[in-house]
Amino acid sequence: MYKIFLVEDDEAIAAAVVKHIASWGWEPRRAEDLTKVMEEFTAFSPHLVLLDIGLPYRNGYHWCTEIRKLSRIPIVFLSSASDNMNIVMAMNMGGDDFIPKPFDLEVLSAKIQAILRRTYDFGSAPPLLEARGATLDTGDNTLHYRDQKLELTRNEYRILQVLLEQKGRTVSRDTLMRKLWETDSFVDENTLTVNMARLRRKLEGMGLTGLIRTKKGLGYLIE
Repeated sequence: MYKIFLVEDDEAIAAAVVKHIASWGWEPRRAEDLTKVMEEFTAFSPHLVLLDIGLPYRNGYHWCTEIRKLSRIPIVFLSSASDNMNIVMAMNMGGDDFIPKPFDLEVLSAKIQAILRRTYDFGSAPPLLEARGATLDTGDNTLHYRDQKLELTRNEYRILQVLLEQKGRTVSRDTLMRKLWETDSFVDENTLTVNMARLRRKLEGMGLTGLIRTKKGLGYLIE
């Protein structure tokens, strides 16, 4: 089920959009606190964002910039400010489409469906990988947490990627070694142990102690 994150301050529009999105079988969630959009975004880990421009506190351009620091998922702007300057700015800021208000809900769902199909049917943009407020950037092999940015080696990134993709499930050491082998790095038991220990030290330095748990005799787990 695709998850759609809506950032909209108009109660009537938000209620109508959420209801319509749900009727298509997608999972909608509206941002509840417009001062904490990024916290809600990372917690929800959506496949697509619907983003108003004229928002209180921070406008939609600001939140688009923040999202683009972490993810390449589709962002669709919704705005009554549909002059050419705003449309061009929205696209230049990282938006994927612009729908002027007022809009027809059927047109909105058709655009969402087309973007989701283009993006995910061909596997070109994976969903956000997140745990405990930390997000893994699949574009430049970095981890973001509380305004910190952690550079990862190729093996460290791959370990986190596999564990986050399987979040909530235990991943065996054999599975991790096979995944690391796909990166053309020779990996044996000792290599995995060394990489895991170094990665855990880096995570602890960011304040993410215990993010990766060891399940004795089974493997590793991110809950």
